[in-house]
Amino acid sequence: MDCRSSGTPETEYPVYEGQEQYNPYVYAGGEEDDTELTKQMAEMDAGFYDDNQYPAYTDYDHHALDASYYHSAPVYLRQPLDYHLYTPAPPANFVPSTFDSHFVLPSHALRQLLQKRSETTRQIAPIGSNLPEELQGYHTLVPLEPTAGDRRKFGNWYSTVYRAINLTDGLPYVLRRIENYRLMHQSAFSAIEIWSNLRHPNIISVKEAFTTRSFNDNSLVFVYAYHADAQTLFDVHLKPKPPSMQTHPYQHGRSSHLQAHLPTIIPERTIWSYIVQIASAIKKVHEHGQAVRNVDVTKILLTGQNRVRINCCGIIDVLMHDTIQDIVLLQQEDLNMFGRLIFSLCCNNITATSGQNYQKSLDFIGRNYSAELKDTAMWFTSRVAPIRTINMFLEKISARVVSEMEDALDGNDRLESELQGELENARLVRLLCKFGFINERPEFAREPRWSETGDRYIIKLFRDYVFHQVDERGNPVVNLSHVLTCLNKLDAGTDEKIMLIARDEQSCLIVSYKEIKHCIESAFGELARATTKQ
Repeated sequence: MDCRSSGTPETEYPVYEGQEQYNPYVYAGGEEDDTELTKQMAEMDAGFYDDNQYPAYTDYDHHALDASYYHSAPVYLRQPLDYHLYTPAPPANFVPSTFDSHFVLPSHALRQLLQKRSETTRQIAPIGSNLPEELQGYHTLVPLEPTAGDRRKFGNWYSTVYRAINLTDGLPYVLRRIENYRLMHQSAFSAIEIWSNLRHPNIISVKEAFTTRSFNDNSLVFVYAYHADAQTLFDVHLKPKPPSMQTHPYQHGRSSHLQAHLPTIIPERTIWSYIVQIASAIKKVHEHGQAVRNVDVTKILLTGQNRVRINCCGIIDVLMHDTIQDIVLLQQEDLNMFGRLIFSLCCNNITATSGQNYQKSLDFIGRNYSAELKDTAMWFTSRVAPIRTINMFLEKISARVVSEMEDALDGNDRLESELQGELENARLVRLLCKFGFINERPEFAREPRWSETGDRYIIKLFRDYVFHQVDERGNPVVNLSHVLTCLNKLDAGTDEKIMLIARDEQSCLIVSYKEIKHCIESAFGELARATTKQ
């Protein structure tokens, strides 16, 4: 472990003198044995191969030499893929899904997180918001922050953030509105064209920018990619938490009292992850001849577990379009802001580098974190060092970059394993749709009892076998495992036979899943052919 502290509330934080209340709305400028391994490998289905594992057949060329004249080469017949067989999941020992990784939550927590994000994306604006119904191709505006009371500012201008749906692709986007700003030159949007072509996994993508009078003023609107339930690093780590009510038992009952939440130390592994990701984003921006100008705890979003992205890129470039500035100096300022960000995260204080607080912050970092992290913070904030570049820094922390890459690849394996578990869901949905088209159809081809005769009668009995079973007391059997097992066997068309009994118990049939599948395909094909007739 790199972190030298356990992160308990008893951590003694330095007392900063002359510290002012921070205003977040002001822009600051086990190894397995051979037997077990053999068993696991035997469980893996060897019948799944890539479509391109064998070359495609080509027409016979009579000018070519016959290979059989020289060698008796074996002939391999290319078989079609067995799509009806379900892809087996990797062994749990290889890709565990119940344990927390650096970037991916456990399986059950990941599902809850995605459901919550989906619900957040579909929320609507409160009644009385008085928002425009349509804004330059965007509709259904929803404010993502309070529009009354303490207003957020971006520089000297009030700023409001909305979520909206694009008319073209139907996807949600973030609209950041700068209020009462009159754009004098359309050439200011040239910076947005550069940012819109810059793609990086740790930068919130910029889509476009435009001016509008739909809010009854001169507003400048920037459009960004939307990440549901994202929070700034300030809100997650530095913002004071309100006291909560704590209940404690005592001899004659229970007592409750308000308990303040003391700041906790951020684990060093998490801080290094933030550093590597932000440094990678800065490197991408600097390589494109731009400067971030937003390396601040209020402008960096936490969009997932330990996943950060730089937000609000390109806004300052447009707002200060008339100001001529040296790009080299701006890139140096990015590195200085990066150092102040590291100090703020380590000390849980936004003013950790101001005035006489600097030395106290260094002492605090030295007591609670490794010397490597302390040297990194000093490297960015030192004023006597020569001109620094982000490439020099990445070479300095190459071991940390490798560790971050390993965690990222492990998270990718976890996500692929989760996706593989959902791969075949669509097959069962299509199968149930075929049941719905066939069963209980009132009339077809002028036959009122079409769904009750012929092969359709077997399908009806199978439907009762899967969904309408009862126990010995006559109570319905609601067993999802039974339903999934039967549908999977039907989809595979196995030779296993089952006994289907009529509802009046006067007749029974012994058929295989393969025969039932043939009946369903025949009945559905008959319906499909009827829809194509002129």
